[in-house]
Amino acid sequence: MAWLSLLLFLPWFVLLGGLFWWYPRQPRCARRRAFDTAALLLALVLSVLSMHWGFQLGRAQSDAGPIWPQVLAVLYAYGAFLAVMVTALLLRPHWLLRRS
Repeated sequence: MAWLSLLLFLPWFVLLGGLFWWYPRQPRCARRRAFDTAALLLALVLSVLSMHWGFQLGRAQSDAGPIWPQVLAVLYAYGAFLAVMVTALLLRPHWLLRRS
C-alpha cells in the first residue's frame, strides 16, 4: 500500500521534473543534461525511500487512524522530492559555471 502515495503524486513529480528539465532553455549542453538526469534520478530514488520510511513510521503509530500511514508516506515522499529539486536548482548554475 505504500506505493499508492507515489502513484498519486507521480503526475505532479513528472510536471515538476519536466519544468526543471526544460527551464531555463539555455545553456543546453551535455554537462547540464547529465546534471539534470542525475538530479531527477536522485529525487525519485530518495522520494521512494522516504515514502517507504514514512509509511513504516505511520504503521508503527498504533493510536493513529488507518489513513495515517498513507498521509505520512506522501508527506515524506513530497518533502524528499522537493528538497532534492530545490538543492539542484541552487547548485545547477554553479555547476555549469565551474565546468565551462
